[in-house]
Amino acid sequence: MRPSDFSFLPAKRVSVAGPNTEGCSEELYAFGMELGAFLARHGYTIINGGRGGWMEAVFRGAKTSPHYRPGMNVCILPSAFADEANPYCDVPIPTGLGLARNFLVANASPVLIAAGGGAGTLSEIAFAWQTGKRILAFTGFGGWAARLAGTRLDHRRDEPVIPVSSLDELARYL
Repeated sequence: MRPSDFSFLPAKRVSVAGPNTEGCSEELYAFGMELGAFLARHGYTIINGGRGGWMEAVFRGAKTSPHYRPGMNVCILPSAFADEANPYCDVPIPTGLGLARNFLVANASPVLIAAGGGAGTLSEIAFAWQTGKRILAFTGFGGWAARLAGTRLDHRRDEPVIPVSSLDELARYL
């Protein structure tokens, strides 16, 4: 198995990037819960950084969905301590890598969904871009996701960061 191979995870998986607690508005948190329920309904395993804010909201939405299945919320933590995961994480993966764990989040699935976000989200989008992942960026919540939606980050790819404005639109690209 190559170091970047995540084939031990279910084939239908998606990585999610967005702001932590300090950068997550109530509106974005509520939308994160909707997204989590949507992903659970469609059978996705969800991968994110496992902290608060948007990451917690997406996991919480999945876990409180009637379509939830144990093990679907996988978090790749920056610290070496599994107990630092948010309470909705099923499978904590403590890395001890700090912010370098953003590469693992971005590379763990074929698709990265981003909303809002600061520098951490920006790094996950950049890593996903460089490793050829499809990037779906919500446009209604500001941050780096909205700023980069519809753009090509550099010459490496023809497909831009795909702007999405609703869950129905997201479904067309998943």
